[in-house]
Amino acid sequence: MQATAYTYDETTRSGSVLLDDGTPLPFDAAAFDAGGLLLLRPGQRVRIETTGDGADQRIVLVTLQTL
Repeated sequence: MQATAYTYDETTRSGSVLLDDGTPLPFDAAAFDAGGLLLLRPGQRVRIETTGDGADQRIVLVTLQTL
């Protein structure tokens, strides 16, 4: 699934993305680390993998979107 980086905190390596429908979805350090990224800037397009549905949906991987 694709999204746009919305917030990112270098200290905690956590933040949030905006899904294409505008819904914000937070991610934790484990999801950030799983993608192998070193830095994330707001506005970057990312690829995410999620688990769960609805209110239980959570991000398990964040990486840069490649074409």
